[in-house]
Amino acid sequence: MMRAWVMERFGPPDVLQLRDDVPIPDPGPGEVRVRVHAIAVARTKDVAMRAGNPPFAPRVSLPHTPGTEHAGIVDAVGTDVDPDRVGTRVAVSAVLSCGACAACVRGHEEACATFGLIGVDRAGSYGEYVVVPVGNVHAIPDGLSFTHAASLAANGGVARAQLDAGGVGPGTIVAVMGAAGALGSTAATLAKHRGATVFAVDQLGRKKDVLDALPFDAVFDGGDPDLAAQLRARTDGWGVDCVIDNLGLAPLWAGYRPAVATLGRIVVSGAIGRDPIPMELLPFYLHSQSLLGVRTGNIGQVRALWDDVRAGFRLADSAVVARPWTDMHEVHAMVEEGRSVGQTVAEVG
Repeated sequence: MMRAWVMERFGPPDVLQLRDDVPIPDPGPGEVRVRVHAIAVARTKDVAMRAGNPPFAPRVSLPHTPGTEHAGIVDAVGTDVDPDRVGTRVAVSAVLSCGACAACVRGHEEACATFGLIGVDRAGSYGEYVVVPVGNVHAIPDGLSFTHAASLAANGGVARAQLDAGGVGPGTIVAVMGAAGALGSTAATLAKHRGATVFAVDQLGRKKDVLDALPFDAVFDGGDPDLAAQLRARTDGWGVDCVIDNLGLAPLWAGYRPAVATLGRIVVSGAIGRDPIPMELLPFYLHSQSLLGVRTGNIGQVRALWDDVRAGFRLADSAVVARPWTDMHEVHAMVEEGRSVGQTVAEVG
């Protein structure tokens, strides 16, 4: 038996129950078992799902053990998996794809017709052990902590997909909305690693200290009515080549939209706002601009992320906040109420 957080109904954080009578799962063909050390706690995939909110709650079968991306050590393997994998330090991505539909054949598993997630469509990582497909497991360098590996597993693949879609690289200027958040701080740090000029945009009154510790070229207040003018002034009037927007808030859209440069791209990977965003098509074709949606990273982008890590890419310590997994109720409350910054990771004792 093992300890695991189990929910028998949807609701507030205390619906999660830490039980010590959950059977340890056995890996089947094509699977490995991971002894979990660190779990990334996600706002939508974990917290909103636990509360019963779409898009993921309707797919969950109760009772359920949540937990998507995580890191740990391979503890056992299925009959057709190389036994030398046992003992490997790994990070685990959560995306489940069929590998056979039109999107998967084209290398876009993020658009799989049967897209699923560990921790939603099957038991997740809120237990001491979890069984996952071997294709979801990625070896991590010895010098990388499990806590940082879990954070990178949660956000790194998506961040890389965003930067690829936005054409972000040396000589480009990118503005990241919500830069103090888990995904925002990862995308901004990776953009800097790629050689781009990076502008961080967030609520400075609440998160300035965190932003000061991250490798940005300039920091802007997302609530400033002159945001667009400030962004253009910092770029000698050209504007930003790429905006990464993980929030989808109408006032913020209005604030940064005039600062998008000719040939600029807006990459969207979130929509926490409920209000429709007013959109004029005229500027898009007059200035050859693009609006792109990124759901998550595909297998190629996730593998490329870990190549970046092996080449030296790291997150700032301030972008990853570790809490004991026994504090899961408080962790969920912090994320749900917007009191967390960066990526919150629950460490399994």
